[in-house]
Amino acid sequence: MVVMDKVSQYERVFNRFDENGDGKISPAELRQCVEAIGGEKLSAADAEVAVANLDSGGDGLLGFDDFVKFLDGVKEEDKVNDLKEAFKLYDPDGSGCITPRSLEKMLSKLGDSRSLDECQLMISKFDLDGDGKISFEEFKVMML
Repeated sequence: MVVMDKVSQYERVFNRFDENGDGKISPAELRQCVEAIGGEKLSAADAEVAVANLDSGGDGLLGFDDFVKFLDGVKEEDKVNDLKEAFKLYDPDGSGCITPRSLEKMLSKLGDSRSLDECQLMISKFDLDGDGKISFEEFKVMML
């Protein structure tokens, strides 16, 4: 019943920020919600854009289903940002790819020393375009 728990959690959050009890979240209410949940500020303009993009009812407000889409989208964005940070650890020179040498160095720092040949083999398993390196897109596929 993990899905049910998720839905009930979303309902509690939705109801908490639906200040006037109309079953809809306004852009102003969405701003308060984002700040309370993530501690981040959402500008009035960004809140308006988010509501406009997700509003399935066409009334300038988010119904519960729209709100769930918003929260799921935020979580997906957080995952991608976390992956970008992790990718940077393996790409210290900012070249945009993980090479066998950079993988070897990072694994060594993590206490998991591997030979360059072993690192090449590891990379080859996820190197979708066959260039001998792992791009961020390939890294995402590997991690998700």
